[in-house]
Amino acid sequence: MNRLKILLWIVALTQLLLGILTLFVPGPFFQAMGLTPPPPDNQYILGQLAARFLAYGIGMAWLARSPAPSRFWIRNMVLIQAVDFSVGAFYLFTGTIALSTAAFPMFNALWIGILLWLWQPPARVGDTSSMQSV
Repeated sequence: MNRLKILLWIVALTQLLLGILTLFVPGPFFQAMGLTPPPPDNQYILGQLAARFLAYGIGMAWLARSPAPSRFWIRNMVLIQAVDFSVGAFYLFTGTIALSTAAFPMFNALWIGILLWLWQPPARVGDTSSMQSV
């Protein structure tokens, strides 16, 4: 198993874990992260967010098992990590959250995003999923 596939499995497992925790125990999960527990009516949208975590987790596992992982979907996850890092930085620097809350998720977003970008498979001739024409 090459390093990209190992990384994709790590990303898959973290997304699945985030999805399960956000879906089934959002209050305790938020508290463990150092955040205010969500009010009951916010758990509706958190359930929808959990669906996306779960879908991306399954997708990353599928990519990890694929003989030729899609650059398009890898780059989608890079985008997610870039937004995660940026949102963390924004809320950290505006004083909304503490460094103790932001540090671990921001660090994870940074290293995962960078490694996925660096280790993505090379573009193949005629590969329309590489987004090179964008």
